[in-house]
Amino acid sequence: MSKREKSRAGIIVKTSFIAIITNTLLVGFKVFVGLVSNSIAIVLDALNNLTDAISSVVTIVGAKLANKRPDKKHPYGYGRIEYFSTIVVAALVLVAGVTAGRESFVKILEPGDADYSISSLIIIAAAVAVKLVLGFYLQKVGKKVDSGSLVASGKDSMMDSILSFATLIGAILNVLFGLKLEGYLGVLIAIFIMKTGVEMLLETLDLIIGKRADADIINKIRKTLKEFPDVQGVYDLSLHNYGPSKIIATAHIQVPDKMTADTIHKLTREMAYACFEKYGVIITIGIYAANDQRKYRTLREQVFGLAKEYPEILQVHGFYVDEAQNVYFDLVIDFICQNPEELSRKLISELEAANPGFAFNIILDADISD
Repeated sequence: MSKREKSRAGIIVKTSFIAIITNTLLVGFKVFVGLVSNSIAIVLDALNNLTDAISSVVTIVGAKLANKRPDKKHPYGYGRIEYFSTIVVAALVLVAGVTAGRESFVKILEPGDADYSISSLIIIAAAVAVKLVLGFYLQKVGKKVDSGSLVASGKDSMMDSILSFATLIGAILNVLFGLKLEGYLGVLIAIFIMKTGVEMLLETLDLIIGKRADADIINKIRKTLKEFPDVQGVYDLSLHNYGPSKIIATAHIQVPDKMTADTIHKLTREMAYACFEKYGVIITIGIYAANDQRKYRTLREQVFGLAKEYPEILQVHGFYVDEAQNVYFDLVIDFICQNPEELSRKLISELEAANPGFAFNIILDADISD
């Protein structure tokens, strides 16, 4: 495990322990107040805090398991376990929402008599403030260390603060006017809690399935690679996520075909070091050799011009002509294209008909990054 990964895991565990202690104390206070005042809303609020504490335990377990050393069976490590811990947290949020909704609906049908004291109202108000601060803190740390579990817990805590606030409003209205709105407020809040749980779940599933890489990090890496001398272009940049702290990238750079192997070796090594130091990304770099810009200029312009006639073709790169008049280039194809292979054959046919003696070879690339 690298120093970066150890530091990240330590921050996640420390933050989760803070959340566990805070939520456990809130559970104790709220259960006491709920039983004394005969308020089902406060007892349910305490139950919700208990699920938060359990969520933080899940986050700690997930962080510990995710940082196991890679082995022969899992050479890329166990980083993706964190995504499963986030799913568990999202599931707990959904369960809390469903439970709150069910109990609140019963409270609408059979409203009971609650007896709120000034001290109980103060405790509920303090709980609102505590959960609000905790939610901000968890999300801030979660975003800083790229922990989906912490961010999810932070969102849940924010929703809990709203739930507690609604409980407080209901209690005040009950004391002042005798209104029994606990059930209605509870149902409304339960809907928001379930919505938050579904959003967490869908977002994490996107990561597990493999969603499009974030444009910001893609552009930063591309800019870094372009800053090196003799790099004429950066293409096919792809990120493979093996956990929040384990990202492996691949890319092609275009360089003059006169560059020597030792110069290219030094260049790609320096690029790899730069990407890891700046972004924590392990990158493998392939090479496109580029002919002199004056040589085969007409042929190059013809290829690029013909490609522009097809809206499905987003980019042409890697153009190169060898001594045997074999022409090589890649096409980035839009996902709207139903038959990329047929498009490639059609393009080759047109080019070879217009350029006897040349053989055209196309590699089809998908639109995998911005």
